[in-house]
Formats: sequence, C-alpha cells, structure tokens
Amino acid sequence: MSDKFTRLDPELYAYVVAHRSEQDPILADLAAETAGLGAIGHMQIAPEQGALMTLLVRAVGARNAVEIGTFTGYSALCVARGLPEDGRLLCCDLSEEWTAIGRHYWERAGVGRKIELRIGPALDTLRALPRGEQFDFAFIDADKTGYRDYYEELVPRLRPNGLVLFDNVLWSGSVLHADTADESTRALRALNDALLGDRRVESVMLPISDGLTIVRKRTPSEA
Repeated sequence: MSDKFTRLDPELYAYVVAHRSEQDPILADLAAETAGLGAIGHMQIAPEQGALMTLLVRAVGARNAVEIGTFTGYSALCVARGLPEDGRLLCCDLSEEWTAIGRHYWERAGVGRKIELRIGPALDTLRALPRGEQFDFAFIDADKTGYRDYYEELVPRLRPNGLVLFDNVLWSGSVLHADTADESTRALRALNDALLGDRRVESVMLPISDGLTIVRKRTPSEA
C-alpha cells in the first residue's frame, strides 16, 4: 500500500490548526492556562481534535453525552458547545483540582448548566446508571487500562448510530511494539484489536493528535 498521507512539520501543523472554524477565545484561554501547568498540560486534547468533536456532536444531533476523563475541561467545553440548549454532558473524573479549572471556563462560556461533573471512579459512576440507551456521544480519555471496561459499560447505554471516541490510541507509536511490558500500551493494543471484531459497532482509527478512534454503534438491522 503506497503512502497516502502528508507528513506534518510544525509549520504545516500550525496551518492545519489555523484552518478550523471553531476558534474560540475562551478555549484559547483555557488551553493557555492548562499549558502553564507544565508537563501535565500535555494531557489536554489538541485544538483540531476539539473542533472535530464539536462538529461530530452537532452532526449526530447529540443531546446526551458522557465523558470519561475531564482533566481541565477543554474537551468537555468542546462537547458542550455542540449540544443543544437543553443538552446534557456527564463528566467523570477523579480530580477536584484539575476539574475546578474547567468549571470556571464552562461558566464563562455559558455552558455550565449543561454539564454535570461527578468526582469518583468512572466505572462506579457508569455502573450506577440505568442500562437503557441514554447517550448519543461518549468520549473516553482516562486511564488506558480502563478503556475496555468503560467501553463495555457504555455500549449498552449508547443509542444506535451513537458515537464513542477513544483518545491516545496510538500512544506515541508504542502500540506497534507487541513485546512491550507497559500495561497501558498492552491495554490499547488489545482494545484496538478487539474493536475490529466487535460486530456491535463499526470503527475507524484516525491519525489525529495521538490517535483518535471513532466508533459508531450499529442499528438493529445491521447487527
């Protein structure tokens, strides 16, 4: 298979980021504050990924969304921006400290009323929810070893044609190393392979930021 991609250098990447319609000064301020935290700031999603998530939320007409791993709230703001006025986003995270940063920007952006933040183990939060279909969109960006468990709890709660997005599925390229002892890498490799054989869904992996997989739940007629 011939190479059918364009390699990005910093200048070309800046061009890509600049050519997105979702250019929000509030998001820019949040990104700047997060970057000021130091190395941990790299946990924040990339701006073009955030713009894509907003677009997807709008495109599928999502009204109810869930996020596993909120950090300082950038991705939550992107999702909430795409929801209608009566839309709801459930955010699951362990840190009061990091999410407190996000709360300020959610309110400033006028979407705070759409967001419910639950502090505690996300798996406990998900398992406490009814198993009926209730979500249109889900974003998973937390501990990589927990990705599969989060996914299995979300699929029964996702409506047909709903989307699940997984962040960091390339893990800086380490997913190529089958002999790795790193638990996060092994978990991501297992998830990436499992999605290919999951007949409940269809999926595509995209080289956005550190790798983004988009999963669509099939309709009953497709299953």
